[in-house]
Amino acid sequence: MSNTPVILVTGASRGLGRGIAIELAKSGYSVAINYAGNITAAEETVGLCADVATTTEQKFVPVQGDISSAESRKKMVEVTLDTFGRLDALVNNAGIAPKVRADITEATEESFESLIKTNLMGPYFLTQSVVNYWLQKDIQALLPGGFKVVFVTSISSHTASISRGDYCISKAGLSMATQLWAQRTAAEGIQVYECRPGIMKTDMTSAVTSKYDALIADGLVPQQRWGTPEDLGLAVTALIDGKFPFSTGTVIDVDGGFQIQHL
Repeated sequence: MSNTPVILVTGASRGLGRGIAIELAKSGYSVAINYAGNITAAEETVGLCADVATTTEQKFVPVQGDISSAESRKKMVEVTLDTFGRLDALVNNAGIAPKVRADITEATEESFESLIKTNLMGPYFLTQSVVNYWLQKDIQALLPGGFKVVFVTSISSHTASISRGDYCISKAGLSMATQLWAQRTAAEGIQVYECRPGIMKTDMTSAVTSKYDALIADGLVPQQRWGTPEDLGLAVTALIDGKFPFSTGTVIDVDGGFQIQHL
């Protein structure tokens, strides 16, 4: 079994997940790079991680899996354990946006169900699988403070967007999932956190770049810029590094001050 901690990052083939994987690689971790279908993008992430790795012991391996599928989630955990021999932390990053932004008076049940299955049920039950593995096996985490789970949510968990009601509800539920898992595992040597990114420059927001450029310029984000995958990756890595040892259940806002209520 390797002496290098292993982190499973869902949705790590591009966007925010790729940023998380790269920062973890810089800090000396091995990363299981989960992807749903784009193996080319996942392999690109592998290469980017390898370029910044700090030791020859680190491994970066693509792990295919659709988090909306129970069978796929089970296989994802099994492949990670078979490949690396251990698992020290889970970063629940993967998520989807609605295919069509629709007012809540017109949005469909199909879209709602799809987002709930991927954005909420997927990470919730993937965490269940990983936590049960940790509880049932006589193993020790290599991370300071024990095993870690990080849920990546969104400012949409508390900010209403009536054209993306399904997305907002899925992220609000994920915020509660953080609290539930933090409470359940606090005495078990497992720390659980929420990272709540704001307006981030990714593929998901590319179609609304001009809209948010204008809003940011008008003061929506106090720090007056878009967030980046690196910003989120640095926050997640700090949590994995054990920099918040007495803060399980904490929300880390990565939003440039968006959450500040101001006049």
